[in-house]
Amino acid sequence: QYDTITFKNNPLSEDITTKIEQESLKIRKKIFQIYGVNVNFPIEITDKIPANVYGLATITQTNQIIIFLNKKRFKESENYMYGVLAHEYAHAMMFYFGDFTKENSGHSKKWQQICYAIGGTKCERFVDRHDILIDKISFN
Repeated sequence: QYDTITFKNNPLSEDITTKIEQESLKIRKKIFQIYGVNVNFPIEITDKIPANVYGLATITQTNQIIIFLNKKRFKESENYMYGVLAHEYAHAMMFYFGDFTKENSGHSKKWQQICYAIGGTKCERFVDRHDILIDKISFN
């Protein structure tokens, strides 16, 4: 109970935020190598998005692209969430390139190619619950 309340009422640990920054830097380097653009989209950790949404990328009316990650999902599977980051960067790059396709809810073949190119391993439309369960099981 204490851990749940502590997690809910505090920001993510410094260790997790450092890992998010490191993963983001790796992705941004790949984006620069492949597309020749230097992007630095803000990443916001929030508990204000629906529980079934792991992350999302959005573009504001002022054309600012922002990536949101669902804080609640880090408690469920921290490692899986690092993979979600590449998934959301791929959406952000689609916005950056001016491609606002609604094909397959934004998960077009072009989006999938970007996702894999920038190091994504979870480039499917939906969350793979099997991966999350396996991550929770210790084989040691």
